[in-house]
Amino acid sequence: MKQANCMVAQSGGPTVAINASLAGVISAVRKSEKYDSCYGSVNGILGIINEHYINLDELIPDEESLNRLSVTPAMYLGSCRYKLPDYKDDDSVYVFIFNQFAKLNIKAFFYIGGNDSMDTVLKLSDYAAKINSDIRIVGIPKTIDNDLCSIDHTPGFGSAAKYVASSMLEIAHDTFIYAVKSVTIVEIMGRDAGWLTAASALARNEYNTAPHLIYLPETPFHKEQFLADIRKQLETLNNVIVAVSEGIRDENGDYITASTTAKDQFGHTQLSGAGKALEFLVKENIGVKVRSVEINVLQRCASHMASKTDLDEAFCLGEKAVEAAENGVTASMITLERISNAPYQVTYSHAPIKDIANEAKSVPLEWIHKDGNDITPELLAYLKPLIQGEVSIEYKDGLPVYMPVTHLKPAK
Repeated sequence: MKQANCMVAQSGGPTVAINASLAGVISAVRKSEKYDSCYGSVNGILGIINEHYINLDELIPDEESLNRLSVTPAMYLGSCRYKLPDYKDDDSVYVFIFNQFAKLNIKAFFYIGGNDSMDTVLKLSDYAAKINSDIRIVGIPKTIDNDLCSIDHTPGFGSAAKYVASSMLEIAHDTFIYAVKSVTIVEIMGRDAGWLTAASALARNEYNTAPHLIYLPETPFHKEQFLADIRKQLETLNNVIVAVSEGIRDENGDYITASTTAKDQFGHTQLSGAGKALEFLVKENIGVKVRSVEINVLQRCASHMASKTDLDEAFCLGEKAVEAAENGVTASMITLERISNAPYQVTYSHAPIKDIANEAKSVPLEWIHKDGNDITPELLAYLKPLIQGEVSIEYKDGLPVYMPVTHLKPAK
């Protein structure tokens, strides 16, 4: 007989695949012999603090809505960037949260998110251990940055990589039409890790060699070398296309551009304008036609260009989280490990949250060209399987049909 409920929430930056993980949780709970209802906490951990929940069994009642949820972009439950305090300093918020769990008979809590979200999983897990709670706290990974440790790659990254590579190929076609010297700089998300910028290399094919230069935050960025790289490419090309991470830094570790000194609650510098800064640099020193393109949020919300591999894995990770909780796993994040590239195969497991929270996985230096302006074939082989497959989306009046998110709008 089922005697327990569970709760799920989403946090951090949105992705194309995060709702597929939510759908996986809902699907697994419905099949569970241990859990009854599945509640959604609106706006992450803040939903518990503000007592703002929704019954997902009611809002996602059938397979049709579950499938539609899987391909809906961003976060169906909303998000937050709230940093829990150390319970040793102030445990009042923890007392309230666990009282809410008791009120709703919650025996498993699933938090879908990236690095900062795993910090929340760690803190809740530590407090649960302190009070000898039997509630299972399990993290489900997501981030387009692909920088979570203990996992081969993160859900959301593959779809964002597919969008970046497709956009790069389309930008290349746009530049091909002009027989004049030009430089196009494409700024791609990635504060500390260059995985997403590296994915731009997937645009290269039998007729397209763009991007011609790739700069990641893992290696120091030298302005004079950058200008020399551009000049060298212009010797044989009319149109030079550059992919650059938003978080590129100089040899002192200072961001090439940080238009504001503002930081978020987790202490991350809010970056803006790396591409624009390099545009001005080229314009002032080389004097050719130059423009910068900032892909920005488009790379994390383009469900019409999602990777089927990405969404399938995200759904499976949600299912595995419920399975793990049923088996007594807690204080952990669900993981996947790559067995092979060809054929592409992965296995699923889990890892202690203490080894993941507040850590970051960078692109290995051996996968970056020795000159710091490109990637190696090994990195390309790692990336290619993650963008495979296309997702079927329903259209109405020429536009995609997604799950409505009226529950996220402010009350009138």
